[in-house]
Amino acid sequence: MYFASDNAGPAHPKVMEALIAANEGYAMGYGADPIMDEVREQVRAVFEAPQAAVYLIINGTAANSVLLGTMAQPWQTIFCSSCAHIHEDECNAPEFYTGAKLTLVPAPDGKMTADDLRSKILGEENRGVHGPQRGPLSITQVTEKGTIYTLEELRALTATAQDFGMKAHLDGARFANALTALDCSPAEMSWKAGIDAVSFGGTKNGALGVEACVIFDPELAWEFELRRKRGGHLLSKHRYLSAQMQAYLADGLWLDLARAANARCVQLAEGLRKYSTAQILFEPQANMIFSEMPRREHKRMLDAGAVYYVMNGEPDTGDPDEQLIGRLVCDWSITSDHVSQFLDLLRG
Repeated sequence: MYFASDNAGPAHPKVMEALIAANEGYAMGYGADPIMDEVREQVRAVFEAPQAAVYLIINGTAANSVLLGTMAQPWQTIFCSSCAHIHEDECNAPEFYTGAKLTLVPAPDGKMTADDLRSKILGEENRGVHGPQRGPLSITQVTEKGTIYTLEELRALTATAQDFGMKAHLDGARFANALTALDCSPAEMSWKAGIDAVSFGGTKNGALGVEACVIFDPELAWEFELRRKRGGHLLSKHRYLSAQMQAYLADGLWLDLARAANARCVQLAEGLRKYSTAQILFEPQANMIFSEMPRREHKRMLDAGAVYYVMNGEPDTGDPDEQLIGRLVCDWSITSDHVSQFLDLLRG
């Protein structure tokens, strides 16, 4: 009953097998391995983008930060939602790599609106040399509240950014979960929606540790390479990144894993709705649920072996009737039985 994070789940056996196979003999480093040549073409085919620049990095924070460093100048501001991962969970790494600041757009359910984004954009680059200039837009898909931007919402946001000459970045740590939920193509959820660069996640969805930085604007490619190297994120034994991504994409494994995680989330949400003690705060659309329950219920569940994050308080101390929010995340390895055990425990 482990629902703490999709970072906590295992790597898929096919990914591990690919790593073992890649460990034979010698291969050139720094991305010059032959597996990377195949991966580059795999990613381009997935995104229907034959000219895309494709680079691998070991984790999402680095992928977001180096991409945004390539897209933003130090005197600019990056527009993102008030609960974006780059704001809440990356220890100011985007600011460190870009030198820029973040401007937060309201997002009560995790999603920005085009109108709110426009209002925030209009509030910047109007003080001449004394204020920050307008930089790129960064969109998190799936959001940190477990919600998903529709294709129409994505296009509205990027069109707003384009009105001001701004580029758009997509933080796709859970790209596959969003994609399978929307039942669209990667192209439709990226460059066809006005996205210039994507952090394409693998780590949360069955990889050991790999993200692809996919750049649709060829003018950004060389600068990204320099920034990746300068930032210490060009792996010398790069074939171990390449092997993971190759196995992740082969035969649609990445989509199968996301569908499995999303399906378990649907099962979990349906079960939670049957119990008056649990209130779902945002409509779950991918593989993540935020559920509010009294402190005593969280303590009972955690003491009995359920594992998840309580987001706004300590379950062991305080008013037992106080409502606390728990975050439950399903990864590819969660089974139907795991969900049933959790719901049986909740039923008491």
